[in-house]
Amino acid sequence: MTPTHLIVSQADGVTSVTLNRPDLLNSFNRAMAAEFLAVIAAVAADPAQRALYLTGAGRAFCAGQDLAEAMPQDGGALPDLGDFVRDGYNPIVKALRTLEKPVICAVNGVAAGAGANLAFCCDIVVAAEEAVFIQSFSKIGVVPDTGGTFILPRLVGLARATALTMLADKLSASKAKEWGLIYEVAPAATLHDTAYAIAKQLATQPTRALGMIKRGFNASLGITLDDALANEESMQREAGATADYAEGVRAFLEKRKPRFTGQ
Repeated sequence: MTPTHLIVSQADGVTSVTLNRPDLLNSFNRAMAAEFLAVIAAVAADPAQRALYLTGAGRAFCAGQDLAEAMPQDGGALPDLGDFVRDGYNPIVKALRTLEKPVICAVNGVAAGAGANLAFCCDIVVAAEEAVFIQSFSKIGVVPDTGGTFILPRLVGLARATALTMLADKLSASKAKEWGLIYEVAPAATLHDTAYAIAKQLATQPTRALGMIKRGFNASLGITLDDALANEESMQREAGATADYAEGVRAFLEKRKPRFTGQ
């Protein structure tokens, strides 16, 4: 099925996804969340697709939840916001974090609420110089979702995470880089070239090893040192049995560039 709220293309081993509701600042509704989940699942299942690239159409990256969908319908009661989190945002965060392929995010404009935390849960984030990040939840009396309570304190520390979410101040792209929330800042005119080059490069690398790096970092956030060391042993054993490891060693010994296949 062709997505209605996303633009999806494939080239260079990269699946590119553009959130495409520009008139609503690419805010999420249930339909767009379901489409995005389906794309992530397709990338996970396709060995030819070795990286996922995410950006937004128009002047925004993503403004979070489409509040029109979260308002009372036909004069009824307010919808249960927990349902939106359970059915949409939680599955997206889990799918992105457990996708054992790199996820590169190009933040082209404002990233607010769930949109900001969606970017932060990607593996590598490049933002336009004009982009801003806003933990806008408190402005309407709700709490961070889309992994925000988990990700933010781990990226910037508890004090900064608390101030960002309670004050809901705009955070510039340059400050986000300084604080370790994102990887790089680029001029708007070259944002996509810069970010896509990273995705294209990663799609040529040993995909299974990159996936295990991600798996190891995910696990390390909630385990002991002993468990982390045991995980490293297990993953290194798995990595050492891959075709890409064998190719990497051959290339090193033959003094040539390796030709990784992702296997």
